[in-house]
Amino acid sequence: MKLQQLHYVLEIVNHGNHLSAAAEALHTSQPGISRQLQLLESELGFDIFARSRNRIEGLTEPGELVVDLARRIMSDVAALSSLKADLQATDRGTLTIATTHTQANYVLPKVIGPFVADFPDVQVVLKQGDPEGICALVQAGEADLAIGTESLHSFPDLVNLSCFALPRVVVAPAGHPILDAPELTLQRIAEYPIISYDSRFSGHWKVRTAFERAGLEPKVVLSAIDAGVCKTYVKMGLGLAILTKITFDPEQDNGLRALDADHLFESSTTCIKLRRNIYLRPYLLEFIHRFASRLTPDIVREILRQASGK
Repeated sequence: MKLQQLHYVLEIVNHGNHLSAAAEALHTSQPGISRQLQLLESELGFDIFARSRNRIEGLTEPGELVVDLARRIMSDVAALSSLKADLQATDRGTLTIATTHTQANYVLPKVIGPFVADFPDVQVVLKQGDPEGICALVQAGEADLAIGTESLHSFPDLVNLSCFALPRVVVAPAGHPILDAPELTLQRIAEYPIISYDSRFSGHWKVRTAFERAGLEPKVVLSAIDAGVCKTYVKMGLGLAILTKITFDPEQDNGLRALDADHLFESSTTCIKLRRNIYLRPYLLEFIHRFASRLTPDIVREILRQASGK
């Protein structure tokens, strides 16, 4: 059994069970991956993937256990690979952050700027994606931490650190009739076309849940993963956008107005996700503390200790 084989299994899963996509991501050949997968399954004595006409359809029941173990192993390997450098230098290295567009554009600049100034020998790398994608990067050892809102799927190998709430606003172009309404209600909002976050983001399903509970079916004319894109189409008059308050700046968002809507829609929560067995480098702990002041190094260590059952 080789680490490379486990890596191949994880890449196949991460790419929707498509061998060709996994091969492209790994810069290798599809037959090569197939051969290594066959060798691994032969050694284990069972199939990892269910197949139909030589196409992978999904994981078998024992295959799901293999994937869980492979993720832990690869995570441990990633931590071990960086341990030597981490022990030799407490204030130099690379900090890889997997994050969403909202965090990268509206939250992190206030933290990363001062952090880079104080830690000039730490290179910060940002990898952007949706909430599930950034968690997958951390789980695979390709990022040190994920910063985003809640994801639809759970990641049992990751530890969740809740940071702060993100209340919502309704963004409309200046002069829009809804700005003159005596009271902002779901019924009033549903009268107009809606611009929404993509369905992979909590901002989409939390907003939709609020309308469903009220027995309303809003007309969503456009969805996007970036608040800036949503605001562009609001300016065009395409509809109203329901966004997190932090993404609206009265000085920069000329021609737009925002109405507080936290009483109508559940807030999203910004979270940090870490691997259970991550080596807590001093500058990683410092970055987390600067991002969320309540998460002191001692508190983070204790949360990870409890999560690991130690």
